[in-house]
Amino acid sequence: MRLGLAGTGRIGTTHAEILRQQGEVSSLVLADADAARAHTVASKLGVESADTIDALFESDLDGVVIAAATDAHPELIIGAVEAGLPVFCEKPVAADIPGTLAVLARTGAAGVPVQIGFQRRFDAGYAAARAAVRSGELGWVHTLRATTLDPAPPPAEYVPRSGGLFRDCGVHDFDAIRWVTGHEVAEVYAAGANRGAAFFAEAGDVDTGAAVLTLDDGTLALVSSTRYNAAGYDVRLEVLGMRDSVAVGVDDRLPLRSVEPGVPPLPGPAYPGFMERFRPAYVRELETFVSVVAGREPSPCGVEDALEAFYVAEACEVSRRERRPVTIAEVRG
Repeated sequence: MRLGLAGTGRIGTTHAEILRQQGEVSSLVLADADAARAHTVASKLGVESADTIDALFESDLDGVVIAAATDAHPELIIGAVEAGLPVFCEKPVAADIPGTLAVLARTGAAGVPVQIGFQRRFDAGYAAARAAVRSGELGWVHTLRATTLDPAPPPAEYVPRSGGLFRDCGVHDFDAIRWVTGHEVAEVYAAGANRGAAFFAEAGDVDTGAAVLTLDDGTLALVSSTRYNAAGYDVRLEVLGMRDSVAVGVDDRLPLRSVEPGVPPLPGPAYPGFMERFRPAYVRELETFVSVVAGREPSPCGVEDALEAFYVAEACEVSRRERRPVTIAEVRG
């Protein structure tokens, strides 16, 4: 199997490292808007490189992995599908809902699989939480609590093009809540705050956010995000049912210390970031994409799934700005 990869930044380079270790991947071709960077990464990994993205698509590929900048996603996804190439793309599909709908319209009838990168679906803990909910062992679920707490803010130049905290960060929690419960979000109420660097407010964004989601069966989900959690990268999901409760992310590396007398500190160290925390999930995610390319299974997370999570993020952003509850039906238009 010959795969192409567009985008050789941090996540793209990690994907390339994983793909070159896949037994079915006989060759890998890298490309980037910065051709020199693509050549450097390819040389380091011992794989091929192409001078341009166009040249990448002309490299007799079986599938394409997209880890380029967000504004390039729609064109690259559509280009891959129209070339008949199965495609894996990091979230988001596009920078906004109209862009995502346009990609869905162009790819929906093509019959070519598209897999969007929500890696938490491939994490062992999230999968176990889903199984516990779907089996009924928790009874009916009354509350979910989800957190994505980054240890440090991103570079200032990243924030204006990130889409904002809810679209960039919270969207992973929104997708995980949908996937674990099997229910859609009906309404949100969100708030945000800025107590850190000025560049968040200057970009119209917030550095900390919280949202209450009401699911279509009445379950409540509380989602909390921040760019300032210096204790470490903290991603958790708690699922509380009438019979039992489970948690994801409560382990020896949880960056949270108890102040109760006699409670020993966790051995740690905390995860420094998402790449370290979710490395096994990224491996399983790309293993699955290889199976999708081989035709053994359908895409486990398509454009439609990404759109549903994006609707929730969009509703949270509207709610934050306008200080009111917002239904998902409202942002669907």
